Amino acid sequence: MLLCRALFLSSVTAIERRTDVECQDQEIHDNCLTGCRLVYIDCLSNCESSFCNSECLLEFQDCDASCPCGYNCPSGCKDCVDHPLCGSACEDPQINNDEYRLCVNEEIYQLDLCLKDCTADLNCHDSCYESYREGVLRCPCMEGSSTTTTSPATTTDSGPISPSDIFILSILHDVELSYLMNGDGSSNFPANITQQMQDQVTYSKHAMIQDTLYIFGTQTKIAKLDGCNIVELAQKLLFDRSEHTEALSIDDGTRALICFAYTNYQNLPVCEIFDGEASEVTFNSSATHLHGGLGFYKGQPTTTGCHREKHPKTETLGVNGWTDLPDFPEKPEACHNLIGLRNGAMILVGGYSYTPRIWQLKDETWTKLGELEMEHGLGSAIYINNYIFVYPGGPANDAGHAVQRIDLTDEEEFISSEIIGTHSGCVDNVNNENGIVKDVDIDNKSNKNRYANRVIFNTINVDGDNNIL
Repeated sequence: MLLCRALFLSSVTAIERRTDVECQDQEIHDNCLTGCRLVYIDCLSNCESSFCNSECLLEFQDCDASCPCGYNCPSGCKDCVDHPLCGSACEDPQINNDEYRLCVNEEIYQLDLCLKDCTADLNCHDSCYESYREGVLRCPCMEGSSTTTTSPATTTDSGPISPSDIFILSILHDVELSYLMNGDGSSNFPANITQQMQDQVTYSKHAMIQDTLYIFGTQTKIAKLDGCNIVELAQKLLFDRSEHTEALSIDDGTRALICFAYTNYQNLPVCEIFDGEASEVTFNSSATHLHGGLGFYKGQPTTTGCHREKHPKTETLGVNGWTDLPDFPEKPEACHNLIGLRNGAMILVGGYSYTPRIWQLKDETWTKLGELEMEHGLGSAIYINNYIFVYPGGPANDAGHAVQRIDLTDEEEFISSEIIGTHSGCVDNVNNENGIVKDVDIDNKSNKNRYANRVIFNTINVDGDNNIL
């Protein structure tokens, strides 16, 4: 069974989240996507050839693209008024749609306040009505509305997306052994990924640009995932990049911020922005942050710590450059993953000494939330639907390479963590009984295998918020 095509997200920041278009109908999209997945899985179960698998995948892609918030309907039901999951929400909305009624009532209330403040001036009255018109046009179901916030009226009763409905692709050092696993570890499949040259993934970082996965390093090389193939591009970065570098999808997924370098035994705080065509210099950070991570804090790229200089400095990038945030309070100060949350907070997991720690930066305060079930470092993490998936990246210890999941509440408060599977620098086979990828022995003293488990993520479940990742 060969699987390779879906929407790729940056693992450095959280990414599983679509950021290219604002879409308020994400819950309708999730219900639609669940239906697409069920049809896809049923289709695969009846396949006995690679051609059949490909046909199933193409049908899934078409189904996903036609969902509200999908590729063909990026703004949701506003672009897909004929979609069966959208029509019921806007049929007699004054009766059936609470979001519509609340929105219109609020605009009527604001109109009343505005008119009462007007003197005997017709221009003032006209201005109030114009503001009311502009406001009510933004309400759900209104023709010409710029955003849609319809209530989740659907033809199915699937409920919230569960971990078993989420599929994540891990691209390993040996890309031919990459695999797709769902969010509870109960099901996985081999992927069919190829690369032009060795080590295009191993000593690199990656980010999404316009729904395409780009890989940065080694040196100034840039590659991207084209279909199922990792291909090197003619474009080059401005600075040498490696596993010490960090990358983050920014500007609604249209560009990638690439920072920090270790060149000629020098730690460099250099940053650049790549848009898929060319790279340009941007603000350097005040300190170096090799292996310091990049994630969103209050909507801005943020990093903390440095592997080589071992400092706890935390910085965030705004329109005028980098500014200081509170220092991270615990050692070690690097080789962790940073994950931005919808509420503006940022989660830190793991570290260079392979620690299970989970910390949060919120309201300019670092707080320890809890621990993973197993140690974690030099890996990747992605945030999908209130679940943070943490994939290992460094040498295996006695505990093996645990793939773990952190569960959050709807308010993004920490609940618990659990192990959902394992992987190593190589993958032996898939245990069909319990869906766990088995480890095989690797030479952990080999520098080649040191980063053998650095993971690039792919998910079939795509959330509409920014993190992004």
